[in-house]
Amino acid sequence: MPESNDAHDLTGAAGVEALFHSHYAAVSAYVRRRAPAESVDDVVAETFVVAWRRWERVPVDDALPWLLAVARNVIATQRRGMQRRSALAVRLRRFAEAQTFEPAGVEDPDGGIASALAALGEKDREALTLIAWDGLTPREAAAVLGELPATFRARLHRAKRRLRRLVEERAHHEEQTDSPTPRLLEAKESTR
Repeated sequence: MPESNDAHDLTGAAGVEALFHSHYAAVSAYVRRRAPAESVDDVVAETFVVAWRRWERVPVDDALPWLLAVARNVIATQRRGMQRRSALAVRLRRFAEAQTFEPAGVEDPDGGIASALAALGEKDREALTLIAWDGLTPREAAAVLGELPATFRARLHRAKRRLRRLVEERAHHEEQTDSPTPRLLEAKESTR
């Protein structure tokens, strides 16, 4: 685009097209030096989309630095997105690994929590693990599940109550089977 005072006289698509033809090579070269090869075209395209959306803000006399600043921001946004996706993939992998609970009867150093958690329904287990394992707040966990925060808090409360009851039942059951009193009673009854 010729850098003249009447550059903004071109409106909308015609102005962006002129801007594109004038600065595409420079923006593309800038992006190629700073972004992964597979995302160069996307970054350049997004840069000119921003220019089209904010056409009234594009400086008439000095459009290239403005475009390069936009391209720099687009690259940074893409990097943050990739980092978030990578972090999410790691969290999902850890969550999937954690979902393979020990079967009942296997030594449980948590005092029965893992086996009790495995016995819960999927929604209860997910509510608890989003908070305990993933470190989310109830509001964040609600967003993950697509629920209202109040609905999630109610689900979390019920899930905690169910987990507590299961842990107590398992502890009580283990206590009865491990204590010598029932065995003595069984022995006395068998001698009669």
